[in-house]
Parts: sequence; structure tokens; C-alpha cells
Amino acid sequence: MKKNNIVLIGMPGVGKSTAGVILAKVLGYQFVDVDLLIQRGENRLLSRIIEEDGVDGFIEIENRVNSGLVAEESVISTGGSVVYGTEAMKHLSDIGIIVYLKLPFEVLERRLNDIAGRGVLLREGQTLKDLYEERTPLYEKYAHITIDETGLGIEETVRRIGEEYGKYSF
Repeated sequence: MKKNNIVLIGMPGVGKSTAGVILAKVLGYQFVDVDLLIQRGENRLLSRIIEEDGVDGFIEIENRVNSGLVAEESVISTGGSVVYGTEAMKHLSDIGIIVYLKLPFEVLERRLNDIAGRGVLLREGQTLKDLYEERTPLYEKYAHITIDETGLGIEETVRRIGEEYGKYSF
């Protein structure tokens, strides 16, 4: 299996979808937004899935969708919670280069003013800071490439991803 996909991981609000669309255009790749695939497959919004199936139910669905993803020459934007799915992360690592888009907590907190509307997976009593601290080690564990976006605009982020991705030979 060829690793000719770029898989973007990171917290909600880091710009996975925004950077992914532009990067796909630059590379002539397809763009795949897994959150949209989940919504289409379930015929429900992410927030509704979380509300009806709970956090664990959503993670199960997300893991199944990502584990079965078939893509070639695509930029894949994953949901922030994808790193909870071991099978999903193994599969995504098999088919692509995993790029962790990283921002400091303070920047994310400013960007995420409507957490519930975005379908961010918070367990009962869990804060955004708790979530950030829980997920950061997982993002770091799975990433082939880490892009620290501190102070970067979207074009600069896309350029850096492209440069780092170009260092991998297939």
C-alpha cells in the first residue's frame, strides 16, 4: 500500500480543514473531510451524534469510518478525536503521512468560542484545557510530521506542510 496521502490531525480549531483544502489544490490532490463523511454516513450532524450516542458511541463511529477509509493522493482532514481510535490511526498511518497541526492552548481557546456547535468531544465535567492535555501526547505519538503553527498564517502553514511532506520518498 502506498503512503500517498497527507493525514491532518490536531485539536479542533487548528485549521485542518482550511489548510487541507488549500493544500489539496496546491498538490492537485483530492480533499477528504472525515467529519463530513461521518455526518453523511450517519445522516446526522456531529453534535447530534454526540448527543444521541454519547462520546464513546461517537468515537466508535469515527474509528470505524477512518479505519475503512480508502483514498489515493488525498489530503485527509480528520476530527480532533481520531487519535482515540487505535485501528483508525494504524490504518491512516498505513495509507499516509500523518501531520500534526499544533497550536498553543491559549490560541485554541480564543478560536473555539462555540465548542458545542463544533461537535467538540467533551466528557461530563471535562474542560477544553483537560482535553488539550489529554490529546497532545496522542497527537505527538502518531505524527510523522509536526507543524507548529504559532505565528503562522494559513499560506505559511500550507507551505511548511508541503515542504515537510516533500521530504518523504514513496
